[in-house]
This record gives sequence, structure tokens and C-alpha cells, in this order.
Amino acid sequence: MDLKSKIRDIPDFPQPGIIFKDITPLFQDAEAFKYAIDSLADKYRNAKIDVIVGIEARGFMVGAPLAYLLGVGFVPMRKPGKLPADVISASYDLEYGSNTLELHRDAIKPGQRVLLVDDLLATGGTMAAAVKLVEQLGGEVAGISFLIELSFLKGRTALASYDVFSLMSF
Repeated sequence: MDLKSKIRDIPDFPQPGIIFKDITPLFQDAEAFKYAIDSLADKYRNAKIDVIVGIEARGFMVGAPLAYLLGVGFVPMRKPGKLPADVISASYDLEYGSNTLELHRDAIKPGQRVLLVDDLLATGGTMAAAVKLVEQLGGEVAGISFLIELSFLKGRTALASYDVFSLMSF
């Protein structure tokens, strides 16, 4: 299936000069959405994943159904102030600013094999911060997965020592 045809470009969002890759059309198309999640499940079915961590917010839409298909738990990684229990946090730079991620301190058990999931790999800063939090809790990063990779931004460089997989590359 041509999943790239389900990705819409939005120019100048969230600021001038950025071309935002909108995955909403992919999610709206039941067949394309099922194909994307099934493809990711096929990739990780035998990877002995214990838990999936999805990064707010679009990583939830990919990670939760993937966790369901793989029969593993799902952990949300959120922006500051969204998680109710004790958290750890890491800050990172974006291609157009900076942000912080938080994870419940008890979300990952030492030695758990973790698959990190988000919608898009750009510069790798968000995922590098996510990896830091998982490893701080003693989790083992078993893989990192994205729907889309913007290869021209070379985000894989920030994640070079990890197994990174993207369904699509632009």
C-alpha cells in the first residue's frame, strides 16, 4: 500500500518555513491505518517487547494499537504537567524550539525491553530525550519506531546506537 499518498503537507506550520507532515489522512483511512499498524506489529512480533512507550501525542495513536496487537503494556510519555504521579523529566531541542518530556517514575521496570514509538523522526531530539528517560529507569531500548522519517534532517544520527525503523521516509 502507498502510505505516502496518505500524508498531507501543511506549509508554514507550526511556523513559517516548516512543512508539517500531517498523518491525519492516514488515520482517517481505516484500511491505511490498519495496514500501518499491522506492518509495525509484523516488524516487532518476535522482538520480545515487554512494553511500548508512546510519545505525546501522535505516538499514542500509533503506540497504543501496536501494544494491543503485540499483547504488551502501553506507557504514555507526556509533556510537563500532564502525568499525575511522581515523574522524571528530560528537556530537548526541536527544529523550531525546545520542550520537555515526562515519564512516571514507576512506568518502566529495570530490565524491561521497551519499544519507543512516535509518529515522526526529524532531528532526533525528542526521541533521544525519550531514550534517556527509559534508560534512567533501567529499561532496555529494544527498538525505536516511527511512521515517518524526514531523512534530510539526519535524526538517525542522534539515535545511531539503537535499532531505528520507519515505515516511510521523505
